[in-house]
Amino acid sequence: MGARKGRAAGAVGGAGLQVDFAPESRRLAAVAMKRAEKAEKILQVLDSLYPAPAIPLRHADPYTLLIAVLLSAQTTDARVNLVTPALFERAPTPAAMAALTVPEIHAFIRTCGLAAAKAANIHRLSQLLLERHDGVVPASFAALEALPGVGHKTASVVMCQAFGVPAFPVDTHIHRLAYRWGLSDGSSVERSERDLKALWPESRWNLLHLQIIYFGREHCPALRHAWERCPICAWAGVKSRLLA
Repeated sequence: MGARKGRAAGAVGGAGLQVDFAPESRRLAAVAMKRAEKAEKILQVLDSLYPAPAIPLRHADPYTLLIAVLLSAQTTDARVNLVTPALFERAPTPAAMAALTVPEIHAFIRTCGLAAAKAANIHRLSQLLLERHDGVVPASFAALEALPGVGHKTASVVMCQAFGVPAFPVDTHIHRLAYRWGLSDGSSVERSERDLKALWPESRWNLLHLQIIYFGREHCPALRHAWERCPICAWAGVKSRLLA
């Protein structure tokens, strides 16, 4: 009797047919799980997989990080890491970058998406760093976002990774996963940022930003995602969103 009950809890079938409903059981349990409880369990999984994630963009200081993050818009980090060594060897500071012409900067970054606009922005923001901030990258959201080509996400990455200021930069990976996991409604990047900040303490934001990015790349892709085998989606994913 005990063996039969045990079988019924996990499988149904006759004549040797075994149907495993464990993934569905995990999903149903997640439906009842409060968002805060889900967030805590997600945190545990991410900590186990990525206890000390590295910043994926190669850089030497706040200025080179700022330029690398600007270049990463609509361009992979791998591509950015291919073009920045030569660019930073030639122009490692705002003064050296401002001394180049826009076409010269463009020649270094031409394989990046939106290269022409990025070259112009890099040149002008380098000039403005000299004019407004004595050639130093400011540790201020407002001052950073006033620079050409620097939006809120870029400023957030620089603030948290260069200066250690709590921030939660939301890129496409984080926005997608917050929606899949039912942590936000997917209506906007701004909404995802607000919802994620509300779930986890400030002390964890900077690390979580990197952990979720790596998880999205390695375990939770946008296309052809085997969510049943995903370390998080298998139990935390909202099924209607996973199948969309």
